[in-house]
Amino acid sequence: MPSPKLRVPPLPRPFHLVLVEPEIPQNTGNIARLSAATQCPLHLVGRLGFRLDERSVRRAGIDYWHLVTLQTHPDWAAFALRHAQIAPGASVRLFSATGRRSYVDAPFAPGDALVFGTESTGIPAALLERYDGEVYGIPTAGAVRSLNLASAAAIVLYEALRATGALSGAKLEDPGPDAHPEPDGFVR
Repeated sequence: MPSPKLRVPPLPRPFHLVLVEPEIPQNTGNIARLSAATQCPLHLVGRLGFRLDERSVRRAGIDYWHLVTLQTHPDWAAFALRHAQIAPGASVRLFSATGRRSYVDAPFAPGDALVFGTESTGIPAALLERYDGEVYGIPTAGAVRSLNLASAAAIVLYEALRATGALSGAKLEDPGPDAHPEPDGFVR
């Protein structure tokens, strides 16, 4: 029998995880799992570095794909229009290794779009300029170029959830049927 899990109710107005031209399917797979775990929609914007067919996502280890609210957008303009429709009044917040303010200082609000760029080049310069007042970074102590995309998305989303009180009142609950059961004979 599965152990109780620490749970919180989903947000009525969730955050939106936005990846601009992601290149590495495993990173997107990890972020898809984060999306499923938090019930925050995942938006993939622009050209992808991988295919989204069932065989490809399985190969990338994206086994929670059926639990993800996924939207794809051909370009930034299409995403911006859609976000304005589904989350009126919400902000767009960009997270970049070049951000001059810490992500902990971002004034998060439910419905906000949390935007991350491609693994190799980050968020396009035109977007960084357009949203100059909404660009944040994750401070590091070591001399690394940047954090892994999936790690950065998890850090930022959970801070947004914490800062808005969405993690308050967490309680142990029976998990019910596992959305991704272990195979018969699995040894833990």
